[in-house]
Amino acid sequence: MKTLFLQAPSFDGFDGGAGSRYQAKREVKSFWYPTWLAQPAALIPDSRVFDATANGASVDETLDVAQQYDLVIIHTSTPSFPTDALFAQHLKERKPSILIGMVGAKVAVDPHNSLTATEAIDFVGREEFDFTCKEVAEGVPFAQIKGLSYRAADGSIEHNEARPILENMDELPFVAPVYKRDLKIENYFNGYLKHPYVSLYTGRGCRSRCTFCLWPHTVGGHRYRVRSAEHVLEEVKWIRDNMPEVKEIMFDDDTFTDFRPRAEEIARGMGKLGVTWSCNAKANVPYETLKIMRENGLRLLLVGYESGDDQILVNVKKGLRTDMARRFAKDCRALGIKVHGTFILGLPGETPETIRKTIEYAKEVNPLTIQVSLAAPYPGTVLYDQAVENGWLAENKVINLVSKEGVQLAAIGYPHLSRDEMYHQLENFYKRFYFRPSKIWEILREMFTSWDMMKRRLREGVEFFRFLRAHQA
Repeated sequence: MKTLFLQAPSFDGFDGGAGSRYQAKREVKSFWYPTWLAQPAALIPDSRVFDATANGASVDETLDVAQQYDLVIIHTSTPSFPTDALFAQHLKERKPSILIGMVGAKVAVDPHNSLTATEAIDFVGREEFDFTCKEVAEGVPFAQIKGLSYRAADGSIEHNEARPILENMDELPFVAPVYKRDLKIENYFNGYLKHPYVSLYTGRGCRSRCTFCLWPHTVGGHRYRVRSAEHVLEEVKWIRDNMPEVKEIMFDDDTFTDFRPRAEEIARGMGKLGVTWSCNAKANVPYETLKIMRENGLRLLLVGYESGDDQILVNVKKGLRTDMARRFAKDCRALGIKVHGTFILGLPGETPETIRKTIEYAKEVNPLTIQVSLAAPYPGTVLYDQAVENGWLAENKVINLVSKEGVQLAAIGYPHLSRDEMYHQLENFYKRFYFRPSKIWEILREMFTSWDMMKRRLREGVEFFRFLRAHQA
């Protein structure tokens, strides 16, 4: 079937959701690559990926594109599902014969209710859905496709047996050629990565057990299955040779540094290729590994610090202590590795005092840039189960993760810490971190390195202040 993989239109500034856990408007407008769609697209000849959010395409424009296909597969999420389902209805009205499926964590954990939400959705792909999508496109009867839930001819909802987790990650083709063919890479930008950049997965799954993390609980699992170093470096070489405008490659695995010998092997290969790169990392990487990575083109690490309170880190099974993270931050500074740090307010055990403690901790470890999120109890995570069991959600247990404008909301509340207080502590966190003379000077120095960086940071500054104003409102 002629197949379209679609990131449907959503909120203005919504980052698309395909590569993020917290699908909402960002403090600074950013877009991640729809890798989860590009991967199955690479398996299906003559398919196409269309990212309406990154392209700024309207609903009508996207409908005009989608109706040209026989099969449309939409990546969805808990916050975007209502608008994605509505788009599916509009598409079905335009072309009743079209086959519409959905993939993503939302439908993976709640396939039955996703299908009953609207008759416009014909099927959903659960678990890792790459080969599920391939078999649908090839016309394999639905009843024979593992990992598929679908609407039968009599209207009943059927759930096939689970698809086994993919063990040999080298079976997956490169996504970079799909990026080059279907995407405008200049549309993908991020405040802490060079522009333009490309993001890749070198493996799936995460050995950590963080209770709040969406992907390992829903799709990827807790075993880190990796591509061979040779396979990864071959794709990087393809990018270098065929996409010369790319200034940085981001390895978006949950924790790229979990297998340190492999990370060091890939790093040495990146050094030989002469490519600048960044990756996700846990704040426990030893100095020796950091040094090898830095000497071979590593520029930045994206690090989940989450909280400055050790008991909260224990509560969420982070597998990290603040003293380890402090040592890690010191090593990164010594080696000249930039860090983008992420923090979460509202995790179990949070109090006004622990919020103050985390803000001071953030100032101490002092990443170049930060992202502060509100604890999001996504269905399928341990945090969601805890929130339901303990009554931390709203009375009717409706999960409102974002407002109708796409701004993230405080979904969890505690007797000693209200949702409203947590919501406004987020803006306080940003102000106290960024509005310091030392941090302002650090950003100014970076701006003076080039005219492009000056223009970029000025644009981002305007967006950031708009975010703060909107958040206060």
